[in-house]
Amino acid sequence: MLDLHGKNALVTGIANNRSIAWGIAQQLHAAGANLGVTYLPDERGRMEDKVKSLVEPLTPSLFLPCNVQDASQVEATFAAIKEQWGKLDILIHCLAFASKEDLSGDFSNTKVENFNLALDISAHSLISFSGAAKPLMTEGGSIVTLTYLGGARVIPNYNVMGVAKAALEMNVRYLAAELGSQNVRVNAISAGPIRTLASSAVGGILDMIHHVEEIAPLRRTVTQTEVGNAAAFLCSDLASGITGQVLYVDSGYSIMGM
Repeated sequence: MLDLHGKNALVTGIANNRSIAWGIAQQLHAAGANLGVTYLPDERGRMEDKVKSLVEPLTPSLFLPCNVQDASQVEATFAAIKEQWGKLDILIHCLAFASKEDLSGDFSNTKVENFNLALDISAHSLISFSGAAKPLMTEGGSIVTLTYLGGARVIPNYNVMGVAKAALEMNVRYLAAELGSQNVRVNAISAGPIRTLASSAVGGILDMIHHVEEIAPLRRTVTQTEVGNAAAFLCSDLASGITGQVLYVDSGYSIMGM
């Protein structure tokens, strides 16, 4: 039975009720995990208010601002975890960003500053978060991140984000090799295209979703809840022998040749 009672779980990347991170948070809560949630702070506090209202039914015991590009905020987040929880069992990494101008058109037009930004937020952030989490995972743990098929194959308009996801997937393997000796598992979920705030920036996202609905063996795309269920599984003892892997939750689309 999937049981996460007694587990402390930090969930990053919730923006609204369409976020995949929101689906994951709900399923971790349903399995009994004690939740901590981070949000991306903004000057007017709108994101804080929106996310706080959304996650209130999940009664998170930690609710923290964390911009991954600000090392002091990352440090403060994990310092708060240490002070209030003492240990961390689960880390959910749902952070990705690329400039909208780089999510359509020719990949060769990608500016170096935009390339670095996408790789920093979407890939290196997993390294920095995992390094900060490592000393808190004193009883083992599970780290789960989100990737996409565009990190392994060419997807129209995905462009620099595909490169970032490819880097992210290698990060998963190297981190799994490093952290395995302390019984910390690191895995990624490659979800099928879901209409979220982040995916809406990708040119032709609705066409991608309709294509999956026509081609995937299940003849549909997936839901946030289905991805959340997979994440909860990877965070549980039922997945105790799984690390360094990319789990496809995409209605089978990734197996198709045409």
